[in-house]
Amino acid sequence: MYKILCLNKISPVGTKRLGEAYTFSPEVENPDGILVRSAAMHDMELGENLLAIARAGAGVNNIPVDKCLEKGIVVFNTPGANANAVKELVLCALLLTSRRIAPAMDWVKTLKGQGDQVEKLIEKGKSQFAGPEIQGKALGVVGLGAIGILVANAASQLGMEVYGYDPYLSVEHAWHLSSAVHRSLSLDEIYAKCDYITLHLPQTKDTKGMVNGDSIQKMKDGVRILNFARGALVDSPALLEALEKGKVAAYATDFPTDSMLGTEGIVALPHLGASTPESEDNCAVMAVDQIKDYLENGNILNSVNLPSISMAREAGTKRICIIHKNVPNTIALFASTCGEAGINIENMQSKSKGEYAYTILDVSGDLSPAAVDALRALEPIVKVRVIQ
Repeated sequence: MYKILCLNKISPVGTKRLGEAYTFSPEVENPDGILVRSAAMHDMELGENLLAIARAGAGVNNIPVDKCLEKGIVVFNTPGANANAVKELVLCALLLTSRRIAPAMDWVKTLKGQGDQVEKLIEKGKSQFAGPEIQGKALGVVGLGAIGILVANAASQLGMEVYGYDPYLSVEHAWHLSSAVHRSLSLDEIYAKCDYITLHLPQTKDTKGMVNGDSIQKMKDGVRILNFARGALVDSPALLEALEKGKVAAYATDFPTDSMLGTEGIVALPHLGASTPESEDNCAVMAVDQIKDYLENGNILNSVNLPSISMAREAGTKRICIIHKNVPNTIALFASTCGEAGINIENMQSKSKGEYAYTILDVSGDLSPAAVDALRALEPIVKVRVIQ
């Protein structure tokens, strides 16, 4: 029986997939796994039984990832589970920045009480909210991950000329990208060609403040910028200055700063990207499936601190799952230790991620407690787990 601690409300669409072999509760003690959304975990005591934490969402800032790695705890997230929800919000923002819909709605409300004059006043005042269509315009998508690809494909279907930039585009994501999307080899090409630019990349030391005074000057006059990734990607003072001077026509974001609120040309939204019931269900399903596969089979998918490994179980074997330091000669140590204990390795996979690695051994023979202890005693070992 596996015990799962739930730190937040998780969609029952996901939790019902745990099945009868699991105890699931917000009050579980000494859990094997934890499901979490936004609860802060940095000050939590991480018990010796804890094997995995699954975050029902993409960001893991609320989880002590490095501390977990040192203790041999796998941390999962659910990238792409909310991708469609964010895509739809970005498409909405494209229209909001173009057609001045929000200011027009606010203005119409001011006509309340004008009686029979409302229709004439609306007809007379509507010209102040004129804006361009997106069809035929050029959109630059910076970052072609799960969300960026969906935005690029949808915008292309809406008749936009789409340019995509991502020097780290994975083969898996490339398979899903429409052939109509132009590949840009530099950000400068995006800046020079695109009427709209949308950001879909993580915040790192290299991307922080990437939209700044210098990069904005390379953009087309009247560019419209969308940022539904991370607020710090955009230098707020530089953006506000560009808006005031007319270099930037509009900016849409769900990470607004205080200085942006109430500013003409800014579409400021709360962080609504994943705020759909479908997205919450998708995140819960992914989180549950990933933590189950790890607890039951030792497979890892979408971990933020260990590499992805999936290996089919060998009939009649026991599985040894080893988290260890990524140092030379480690696999040979495992093989020799197993050989000395009379254990035969039938199948094996091993992958590394930075300073750490993960190895799965399917073995036959007498897997005694002494043999497992011999593996645990090896210098590079962080955690050894046996799945019968």
